[in-house]
Formats: sequence, structure tokens, C-alpha cells
Amino acid sequence: MFGHLVTMSYPEKYDEKLKQWRLDTLPFIPKDWKYEIIPAVENQFKIIQTLLQREDISEIYNAGDSGREGEYIQRLVFMMAKPNPNAKVKRVWIDSQTEEEILRGIKEAKDASEYDSLSDSAYLRAKEDYLIGINFSRLLSITQGRKVAKQVNEERSSIAIGRVMTCVLGMVVEREKEIKNFVKTKYYKIIGTFGEEKNSIEAEWKINEKSSVYQSNKLYNETGFKKEQDANEFINYIKNQKAIISEIKKTKQKENAPLLFNLAEIQNECSKKFKIKPDETLTVIQELYEKKLVTYPRTDARVLSTAVAKEISKNLNGIAKGFKDEEIQNFVLKMVKEKYSTNLLKTKYVNDSKITDHYAIIPTGQGFENYEKLSSLQKNIYKIIVKRFLSIFYPPAEFNKVSLTIKVNNEIFTVSEKTCTKQGYLEILKSKTEDNEKETNALLNDLKKNQELNVIECKTKEAETNPPTRYNSGSMILAMENAGKLIEDEELREQIKGAGIGTSATRAEIIKKLEKINYIAINNKTQIITPTIKGEVIYDVVKDSMPDMLNPKLTASWEKGLEMVAKKEIVPDEFMNKLQKYIKSKFDKLVINI
Repeated sequence: MFGHLVTMSYPEKYDEKLKQWRLDTLPFIPKDWKYEIIPAVENQFKIIQTLLQREDISEIYNAGDSGREGEYIQRLVFMMAKPNPNAKVKRVWIDSQTEEEILRGIKEAKDASEYDSLSDSAYLRAKEDYLIGINFSRLLSITQGRKVAKQVNEERSSIAIGRVMTCVLGMVVEREKEIKNFVKTKYYKIIGTFGEEKNSIEAEWKINEKSSVYQSNKLYNETGFKKEQDANEFINYIKNQKAIISEIKKTKQKENAPLLFNLAEIQNECSKKFKIKPDETLTVIQELYEKKLVTYPRTDARVLSTAVAKEISKNLNGIAKGFKDEEIQNFVLKMVKEKYSTNLLKTKYVNDSKITDHYAIIPTGQGFENYEKLSSLQKNIYKIIVKRFLSIFYPPAEFNKVSLTIKVNNEIFTVSEKTCTKQGYLEILKSKTEDNEKETNALLNDLKKNQELNVIECKTKEAETNPPTRYNSGSMILAMENAGKLIEDEELREQIKGAGIGTSATRAEIIKKLEKINYIAINNKTQIITPTIKGEVIYDVVKDSMPDMLNPKLTASWEKGLEMVAKKEIVPDEFMNKLQKYIKSKFDKLVINI
């Protein structure tokens, strides 16, 4: 398999003098862009070029990867190969590699021009990354390179800047700073034991407006005291008192299976379960896709389209007949025996408005002739996808929840327990270590409102505040996907809702590159991400010179702009003009301050 065959030319291809990094040649913004064939794949390009230039063809079907980056790869090839001008070019857009889907894609192929706005967006994304990377990497390397080299004990040091990459570095370093600066604080909770010696319940004290210590400076928070001595004095105040049940709530709750996997979710899942990096997960799922076992991997959607939902029985029947896995077959047999509905049309799992290029990752129900040749990791990841898919046809899990409020004088203690009464979809998705069948404390079910209880004991329980957790390679992918949530400006956060930083196709590579250039380190056993000394130094340089590069707001707003180009909401020139203006204004400010 081949990816890019054509790439953008470096500045020295425009002018040999630009090979040397100098301030007086920056910013570099070409008027006419140059591209070149990647030497390592030149033979493959020539094969494709020969086919495209044949004079005996009247139609060319472009079946490249169905997404923005795939469109860009193919458009570059067509641009450089100069195909037969008399041949009509059509675009094949498919969701899986099954024969049926490929034939449908060919039959329904649209004129290539239908995807011109997507192509415009793809070209602009590449130009944006190129211009920001080339210009700001050179500028900061020239002005700050020696300083960085000295701090990291290197002879010389260049500084790599990237529109998304630098923002991700910022997220990692800022989290690390929060952890290093975090000071643990101890505080003391009050736990009460009520009832009889052999039949009792524990409940936790919580402040209320009628409490004797309401708004007291002795409190750390609404559930605890700053000092153990104050907590013990409070206990002395309430011991030997009668307790009354002031409120009791018994509710039944239902919980549906989670949404299906998109690429970010499956990368996060595999990082947790198998301790592998996001790019490794993508490689595996790409292989499963090529072997016809699953649908297109580079998707942001977690739902199905209406059209696919109507035909979903084909996927289910394929799994039932072809997937020779005892555990999965038992789940399928139960579906048949219990007559679970396969109609998803009015469920949360079908939503056309939440699909852009592709629907969620699901098993095709085909390709089982390739299954036995898979590695154990490939089989395990495939099975996770199958389980998530089957779970959406299972009934919801059902729970009984009992919440109790106990009053001692004007002090309130609360306790609640939630127990699973019907596993439903959890039968498929629960881990072996989960205990979903824990029984509720029998006393909770027997108690009545206004019933008196003995206060058997009150004691302090030491607690402490916890620092934020470090990102792992999977949670980093999710953080990138949901970077809009990190933006403080409410209006902008709403404006770029759904537009994270990077795309499903590029996020894993960005993390991989940061590790490769030694800006971050990823623990192979835990997948925990930490910044390196060099990464922290680079962060400081960027923060001092161009801090907006570290903010998800800038990156996500550019991503939103690319999306607007793809949807024809703005013209490409408008985006490009704004980009050039941003680069020039940023240069003017930075060069003045040197």
C-alpha cells in the first residue's frame, strides 16, 4: 500500500538561496506553489501516470481513500500525472472494502468536480501547515536556537513548530506543570454508622444551611474539615443523638449501550486495554479494513447513517454465519432466542446529521476467510469492535438506586447505592473484574421515612485532594478531538463545537512526531505521556514569543475555517488571505522584539 506519492517542495526548490535559514528571507509565502514526486515511490507514480495517460480510456475512476487527506493525495497525483484530457474523471466513495460496497461505489460514482470544495480544503490545510511550520520553525530556530541548545546540552538545536503539534505539546507541558505545582491538601470527612450493631449502614456527612457549622472557616469544603481536631469536636456535638430518616428515594434506572467507535474512541480503548500507541491502533484497523473485516477507520462519527441502519441485518447475519468465535456466537444466539430488535432507526445510534465523510467503525460481516491469518492483537481489536457493535442491539442495563438522607439534629448524612438488576448490554461489554451484581444493603430496602435510628458511631475519615492525571496516548487523542472544551471564550467554544485540533487521520501521527523529535516521552508499559526537558524548553520559548500557538483556540478556529471551505461557506481565497495576514502580522511583531 502507498500513501503520498507527491509532496510540497521545500523553499530551496524555489530559490537555492533559501536553503540557508536567514531572517531577511522570511516570511516565505510562495505565489505559485511547487510540488515534486517523492523519490522513494517514483516507480509507483510512473505506473499510475502511464495508466492515466492512456489514449484508449474514456473514464477514470478515482478510488482513493475516502476522506479529506485521501482526496488531497489523489488530487496531487492527478495534478502531476496530467491524465488523458478527454477522459471523464469520477470519484468512488466507499465505506468498506467488501465487493458489494466497491461495486456500489463504482455504480454511484460522482463527477470529480463534486469534491472540489473538499479538495480546496485539503490543499489549504497542507499550505497552512507548510507555511506555519516552515516560517515559524526557521524564525525561532534563528533567534532562539543557540539558547535552546545551551539549555539542553546540544551543540546546535533547531526548533520545530507545527500548527497542531505545538498546541499538543502545550497541552502536555501545561498538564505537567499543574502536577508539579500541585500541593496535596488533607481534610477530614465525617462518617456515621446508623442502625443496630449487626444491621447497620454507613452515611457521609454533608453541610447544609441549617448546620451548626454552616459557612464556618473550619470547613475545607462541603464534606469535610480542615483540621482533625475540629472534626472530632463536631463528632462530640452529635454523638449520643437520635437519627431520623428525613428522606428516602427508590428509583429504577436504565442505561443504554454506549455509542459505536470512531477512530479516537477505539484508539483510546486500545491504549487502555493493550497499552499500544494510537498509530499502532490505526495500523491494525487499517489492516482489518483492507481485509474487508471492518468499515472505514478514519472517521469522527460514532453513529450510523439511516441508509446503513436499514441494511444492518446483513452485517449481523454475516457475523452469525461467518465468525467462528464461541463467545460472540453465544451473544448472537441470545439475540435470536430473546428476539432482540434489530431496528435501529429511532435510536441514538442512527443520526445522519452527525456524519460527515463516514459513519462509525463497525464489522462488515465479511472477510472471515482472512481472520485466521490475523495476529492475536488484530483478532483482539476486531473482537472489541464486534462486541461494541452487538451491544447496541441488546436491551439497556437496569439498576435499582436507593438514596437515603439521615438527620441528626440539624446535621445531614447521605448514602446511596446502585445495584444492577438486569445486565442487558453489560453482558457483552462488562470486564471480568466488574461486579455488576452487587446486592444492596438489605437494611436500605427495609427503612421507612421518619423512622428513628441509633447513632452507633461517628468517626473521621482522612481524605486528600488529588492532582490532575497525566495524559496517556489514548486520552491525548480524545483531548485533541475535544479540544474545543478547553477554550474559555464561551462564544468561540460554541462556534467551533465539534472541531477539535487535527483530524482523525492525522492525530496519531502528530503524537508520534512529537515523540520522534524528543519533545515528549511515552512510557511503553503504561502509555503515559510526559514532556522531555527539551519539550519544556521549547514550550517556554513559544510561550514567550507566540503564546497563541499553544492555545487550542487558534488551531481549532483554523480547523473550523477549513471545514467552512469544504462546505462552500467561504471561498478558498478568503481563508488564504486570512492565513497570510496572520503570518505577516505575527512576523512583524516578533522581528521588532528581537
